[in-house]
Amino acid sequence: MLFYFTAALVAAADQFVKALIRATMAVGESVPFWGSMALTHYENSGMAGSRFQGYARVFAVLAVVFIAIVLYYRRKGEIHGPLMDASMGFLTGGAAGNAIDRFWFGKVTDFLEFRPGGGILNLADIAINIGVVLFLIGGVLDYYRKKQNPLAAGDEQG
Repeated sequence: MLFYFTAALVAAADQFVKALIRATMAVGESVPFWGSMALTHYENSGMAGSRFQGYARVFAVLAVVFIAIVLYYRRKGEIHGPLMDASMGFLTGGAAGNAIDRFWFGKVTDFLEFRPGGGILNLADIAINIGVVLFLIGGVLDYYRKKQNPLAAGDEQG
């Protein structure tokens, strides 16, 4: 349930905040937020760093393929444990949040600007980053677990 809860919460929160930004701020409008951050309404039809502008729907299809792969491996039982469930939930929710924008609007609404020169993100992007960090932590923990107890790691030898 952690996987589904995390994915749904991330996608819903991302879509809610993006709708608020679109409803209350003009594109390009910026409001100081916190320290060196600002809320800036930006529309990105590409991917991270505004690369590949105009290919939003292609990236939406890739996000759906990614989500399908995650669901397939979860069903096979190859993604398990709370840390990996949370990781894949953040990744899937983030991918879904941005895919919804790409399919629906042909672009992604970004709004969290990190100044100076730190880029502009949305909640889905942040969730994807959290998911990657959790995935890496899970991989490192799994590596050390297997190193400490090689027989319990998979029974490939016995």
